[in-house]
Amino acid sequence: MTRPEIWLLIVLSGAITFSHRASFIMLGSRLRLPPVLQRSLAYIPPAVLAAIVAPALLSNAGPSAGPFDVRLLALVGAGFVAWRSRNLMLTFVAGMLLLWALTWLLGRG
Repeated sequence: MTRPEIWLLIVLSGAITFSHRASFIMLGSRLRLPPVLQRSLAYIPPAVLAAIVAPALLSNAGPSAGPFDVRLLALVGAGFVAWRSRNLMLTFVAGMLLLWALTWLLGRG
């Protein structure tokens, strides 16, 4: 049987998380951010994507094709898509499709 303190901690953590996220939704239209902060918020999605992708690229484990690392080839392709389209979602999808296709084509998966 679990202790009641654990359940209280879970419920309070959920309530704090919910209220924190709900405050931005409910106050979003009334809250005016300074222009410099609004511009800086545009960099959050690429930063999060880089934080997710970088550890996978920098680790030693993973698919490779001879002297080439399949992940780096997919990164170059995704970088080209990002440069041409400037669309984060398209870049993510293109990078994943390239990684899967190169891994499948080179038989290293």
